[in-house]
Amino acid sequence: MSRGERRTQPPLPDFVGWQTFPFVGEFRVKPLEQPVEEEPPRQGERGENCAKCAAPDSEYIWVDERWRVRALSRPSGLPAVVVLETRHHYDLGDLSNMLAAELGVLTVRLERGIRLISGVARVHVNRWGDGSEHLHVFFLARPKGMLQLRGTFLSMWDDILPPIPESRWRENMAFIAAWLADYGGHAVAEPPPLDWEEVAEPSSNHPSAEDGDDGISSEADFGADYGEYDDYHRYQSSFQEAPEDPTPDTTPGVVRAVGVASVTSISATETSDASLRGDDGFSRRRRLQERLEATQRLRSQ
Repeated sequence: MSRGERRTQPPLPDFVGWQTFPFVGEFRVKPLEQPVEEEPPRQGERGENCAKCAAPDSEYIWVDERWRVRALSRPSGLPAVVVLETRHHYDLGDLSNMLAAELGVLTVRLERGIRLISGVARVHVNRWGDGSEHLHVFFLARPKGMLQLRGTFLSMWDDILPPIPESRWRENMAFIAAWLADYGGHAVAEPPPLDWEEVAEPSSNHPSAEDGDDGISSEADFGADYGEYDDYHRYQSSFQEAPEDPTPDTTPGVVRAVGVASVTSISATETSDASLRGDDGFSRRRRLQERLEATQRLRSQ
């Protein structure tokens, strides 16, 4: 670098010295290019040849009639990275009031579900929109205890860190899909098959099929008296299609939570906090969290 270049080089921003900045060494600011008169079209501009519109539901982990959630094509450095997209072609400013309201609800719902994954401390929510016109919002899970990953540079760290094990990645994607499908829609992602040779035998006090018990407990005693073997099977069975419910319960004070496994009645008396009923039901959170933890315990044996 010449002496003249050093004089005109702008100072480095303070963040290069932050603990969270991923790089060390000598840095220079790139010269700023001149603005262009007309920006190039984004991918799928005006809905033409849009890759997101053309993608089948099988490429997503959860879908409903208006929204879809996609995972990355392979594991990355973070516990979970998913993308929320509209099913039809909209940019953020094109959303109707109804879709805008649903975006808010789904953003909070996804954040809560991802934060329930073991080892996740925070969930970063990002929308850029410079590459593709079709609305897509990123959700990145920041690992618990890894303070160097806090803040602005989490997406960079995701590319730098070694990928997590594929089995754990698939479990996390399946859990997110089940969490969303417990409110509605369809979970496309399924939990990975388990290598039963690596799993310890069920405990001696575990109820068996010979005793006339299928090992499936009610929600009230979920996980209380049964071994990890059936915990995992309950987790696996949550991804089966739910039968039609011809007689929905309209009793006041009872919320009908339609999931991918069954139609579950959640009584208003199950939690003392009214804000946790209905859309944020405590029982739903407990059930899905226990499914994930049971599977991870089996994996760790």
